[in-house]
Formats: sequence, C-alpha cells, structure tokens
Amino acid sequence: LMKESSLKRLFKFVLAHWPFLLLSTLAAFFFVIFNSASIWITATMINNILIDFNEMLVENQRLSNLSELSMNDRLKLFSNNLLLKDTAISTVSAVCVALIVVFSAKNISLYIKNITLSIVQYRLIRDLRNKLYSHFHYLSLSYFNKNKSGELTAVLVNDIDNMRNSLSIMFQKLFVEPINILILMSLLFIVSTKLALIALLIIPVSGIIIFGISHSIRRRSARSQAQLAGITSMIAETIGSMRIVKAFANKGFEINRFAKETQKYYKLMLRRDRLRFVSSPVSETFGATIAALLLWVGARDVLVIESISSEDFLRFILLLFSLFQPLKNLTNVVNELQNGLASADRVFAIMDIKSDIQDSDNAIEIKDLESSLSFKDVSFSYGDKNKKVLHNINFKINKGEIIALVGPSGAGKSTLVDLIPRFYDTLSGAVKIDGKDIKELKINSLRSLMGIVTQETFLFDDSVKANIAYGVENISDERVKDAAKAANAHEFIQNLPEGYDTIIGERGVSLSGGQKQRIAIARAIVKNPPILILDEATSSLDSESEKHVQSAIENLMNERTVFVIAHRLSTVHNANKILVLEKGQIVQEGKHDELVNIDGLYKQLHKMQFRT
Repeated sequence: LMKESSLKRLFKFVLAHWPFLLLSTLAAFFFVIFNSASIWITATMINNILIDFNEMLVENQRLSNLSELSMNDRLKLFSNNLLLKDTAISTVSAVCVALIVVFSAKNISLYIKNITLSIVQYRLIRDLRNKLYSHFHYLSLSYFNKNKSGELTAVLVNDIDNMRNSLSIMFQKLFVEPINILILMSLLFIVSTKLALIALLIIPVSGIIIFGISHSIRRRSARSQAQLAGITSMIAETIGSMRIVKAFANKGFEINRFAKETQKYYKLMLRRDRLRFVSSPVSETFGATIAALLLWVGARDVLVIESISSEDFLRFILLLFSLFQPLKNLTNVVNELQNGLASADRVFAIMDIKSDIQDSDNAIEIKDLESSLSFKDVSFSYGDKNKKVLHNINFKINKGEIIALVGPSGAGKSTLVDLIPRFYDTLSGAVKIDGKDIKELKINSLRSLMGIVTQETFLFDDSVKANIAYGVENISDERVKDAAKAANAHEFIQNLPEGYDTIIGERGVSLSGGQKQRIAIARAIVKNPPILILDEATSSLDSESEKHVQSAIENLMNERTVFVIAHRLSTVHNANKILVLEKGQIVQEGKHDELVNIDGLYKQLHKMQFRT
C-alpha cells in the first residue's frame, strides 16, 4: 500500500513539470524509431557485403512484382527503394550516408530526451526538498524533542539525494525502454513470428525473477537508509559534544560505538547489493540460453527448411541482441526504483505528520497585550496524560508587571513559560491574553508579541549584525547599534576584527557566554516585544559577565510585561510577584519581602543561596 502511495505521490510532483515530460517522451519515441532504423540499415549493409549484388536486384524485382506484401516485405521494399542503387559500391555509399544520418538523428533525440528528463528530475528534487524543509518549520517542538536532528538532516539530505539517483536512472530508462522493447518486439514479429514467440519466453521469466528480487531489495534499502540516518545523527551529536567526549577521555568508547554502527550499515548494504547484482546476471544468462536456442532453430530454418531468408535471420538476430540491453536496463530500473521508494517512504512519512500546534479555523490576529495575561486551571503533560508536569496552575500578570518563577530543577518553570508562545498546548485549562484563549489567536501574531532570552543562547553562523537583526526586515545600522548599546554589547562588538560585520561562527563559538547572552538581549531589544520571557538568562555566567548582562536585562525589562525564571534569587528581588513552584504546582506566591519571612520553600532556597 505504501509503495503505491509513494509512487502515486511522486508522480504528482513529476506531472507538475509535464511540458518537459512531454518533450522528453517525444524525443524518446524518435530515439527508438531511429535506433530501430539503424539496426535495420546495419543488417542491410552486412547483407549487401555478404551476398551477390545481382541477387539483391533480382530479389527487389520479385518484391516489386508481388501483388500482396507482408509487413516484412513492405519494410524491405521501402528500405531498398531508399538505399538500393545501380551498382554495389554506390549502394554501400548510400547505406553509409543513411547510417550517419540515422545515428546523428538518434543521438540528437537521445540528448533532448536526457536533458529534459534531467530538468524534471532536478526540479522534482528541489520541490521535494523545499516542501520537506518548510514542513519542518510547521511541525511542533514536541516532534523535534522526540526525533534526533541528525536523523532529520539525513532524510532531508541523504534520502532525497538517494531519490534523485534512483529517479535519474528510473526516468532515463522508464520512459525509453518500454517503447524500445515494444518496437523491437514488433519488428521481431514482422521478421519471423515463430522465432519471436520463442524470444517472448525471456520477458515473463525475467519479470518473475526481477520482481521477486526487487521486493527484498526495497526492504533492505529501507533498513540501510534508517541505519545511515542513525550514523549521521551520531556524527552530529559527537561533533556537537566533542568537548565533553575529550573531557571524559571517552575517545575509545565513541570510536568503537561508531565502528559498530558502520559495520551494521556495511552488512545491510552488502546484503542489498548481493540481491541487486544477482538479478541482472540471472536474467542475462537465461536470455543467452534462449538466444542459443533461437540460433539453432533459426539456422535450421535457413539451412534446412529454407522458410526464412539469411537476410531476415541476420536482421532477426541483430534485433534480438538489441532487445537484451533495454531488458537489462529495465531490470536495473526496478531495483533502483525500490531503493528510491524506500527513501520516498521516509520522506512522505515525515510530510504526513500533522503539527500538534495549529491555528484554529477562526483564529484572530493580536497586535499587543492590552491589560493582562492569565493561567486558568492549567495542567500539562509531555505525552503521557498520567504524568502531569504542571497541575492546576492559576495566576494573573498585569501589563507592565514582572513575575518571577523560582523553584528546584524539574519543578516545571520552563514548561510553564513554554505554554505562553504555544510551543506546547495545555492538557486542560487555558492561557489567556486580555481574556482571549491563546488557542483562538493566530500563532505567528501571538509569538510576535514575545521576546525570549534563554540560558542556552543560540546564535547563527552569520555576522553580529544579522544575529541582532534576526527576524526584523529592513533594519537600519543605527537601530542595531542602539540595541547593542542598551544590551551593553556595543563596546566588545567594536573590538571584534570586523565589528558588526564579524562572522561569529557556528553557535557563536568565537564569543564568551556573557557576550553571546548580550547579543541575544540586543536581538530581543530590536524585536521590541511587549511580553518578555527570561529563562535563567544569567545562570551560566561568571559574576563579572552577570553584572553586564543584568544591567542589559534591566534596560530590556523597562516598560514590558516580564516572566523571569531564575536560580539566583538576587535577580528576582524587584519582581511584582514571585511564584514558587515545586513538582508542577504553585506552592507559594507573593513578594520577596513577604516570602523570605515565611517558613516555606522560598525561605529554604534563599538560605541555601545566601547561607543566612
């Protein structure tokens, strides 16, 4: 079922480029016609050399005088009228000229067929890759939490490239070889029905062998593609965590782990190729056996029974051996197609995944936070409904207020703020902005209200300016600099080799933690969001960096509605309200001065940090 579905869907993509497909099919048809003509003329040329020229003239005269002609006789008469001249040498000259013309026309048709199919093939792969990449952006965060980035990269790059290779072979041959086989088989029947019926035995038996093998090839291709995706994921993971690997002196373990996975891949690929390479020799050996049988039967018909002329038998053998190559090509097409379909299954399986987070049918735009944001009886779980991460959360934050979320690791602080931009949806209850459930708002407009600065700052491998201006179009250099100044970043940016045009490397590797954090804050300042989420933005910094970042954060928080998650309680003293979370529940709420004087979790956390 999946095979039919993937094939059908692939052809929908292909048909989008039907003008090139039509041109390619026409070129393929002319290629086959000229190819068959070249075989016919070659047989005529060999016959011309082997037999007496006068016999040819007598035979041609006999054909001309016949009142009823078979298709074979008509074709011979037609070619003789074109090629047969007054003398043997001038006939050879005419045949040579005809061969040059026919071969030139055949190869021009072949080029047109190949280049137009390449256009279809590369456009198809471009469209598929673009569609899959767009779909990644459409999927919810929960999907990326469950699936490794390396494996998704492998599908986007390796699987689609694998489809390109398979489709290249498939297109180049699937459009030509069936027409080729059909015309060559028709010519075989025209020359000798008896011999053609014997030759026909090749096709069904070869077909049974090919399709039996190809089913196994597809299964093995699917396994090998999944294994390759796992290897790609492991490479990405190891490169990303090389510091940890070296710190734990774990080089040997990682090398062995990788070697085991590549050995598995080697075995899978070898099993697949054992099957792939056996189908062609088996069908070819069977074909050669049939050819030997035909030679024996045909030679007997020519020499003993004299039911077929030597010219016709020669022509039949040339046509038959010309038929072997397209049949062999078609064998490979089926095998390659199985390989490509295994990849197509993986690509379409991802495209079929629906995002958990979608705009409702009547979703409305939101421009600003007018009065308040509130949580009403909100509960949440990651998948398993019995394992709730948040339980009945209720609170309200007014415009311009600061709410701090504190509590031990795993209390649910980050999960709570992830519900505000709808990275995840609530299990029950509602998050409301100005009284409207955020599920009724358009996701893009909701997220455009928010600036998020996290402990794990992600910067792109681009210039400092591009990172600060990320997501904002047509921004002036002045505005970028103002944001950098407010984020206490302008000074160190100016000292970089090329200032704001310095390329900062993948994930910002050339910057310190505090510098990266200040660029992230400048990015949030440029966006100018009414709601700000600070998720442990200073927890991984040293005290010197923290001073700069803390000052930048105060500039950023000015006149905004702010959620602050903090391990360091010094950052939450000025909050309008502090929510203390434990095991997914709010266990205390109030201002710092109130909570520090009441026995409870906040007082314990405060004591642990400040040793008071």
